[in-house]
Amino acid sequence: MDVGEHLSFFAALYKVNEQPKVGMWLLYLTIVVLSIIVYKLGFAKKLPLGKNIIIYIILALGCSIFTFFGIFLPVAEGLVIAALILSIYKIRLHQSKKQQTEAK
Repeated sequence: MDVGEHLSFFAALYKVNEQPKVGMWLLYLTIVVLSIIVYKLGFAKKLPLGKNIIIYIILALGCSIFTFFGIFLPVAEGLVIAALILSIYKIRLHQSKKQQTEAK
């Protein structure tokens, strides 16, 4: 049985089984970027710069664990779906607020 058959989409895309060093770094960067996008779209508050730096450092450290899970589980794929849903929500919220201000 080939290990490549059981890889998640992004792990297979980055060929983690053929080029583990480069593939893992690309998978890690993908998960970090998607996590930052999801955080910004759904959970970020206005914070001072120092607190933002701490949050992003902890987020990047936590993504290292997700990267190992992301080889065989759809971690990055789930983050893509979450980012899409939160983007749609933000767009709809913006449109709703715009309509309310125009109606006044």
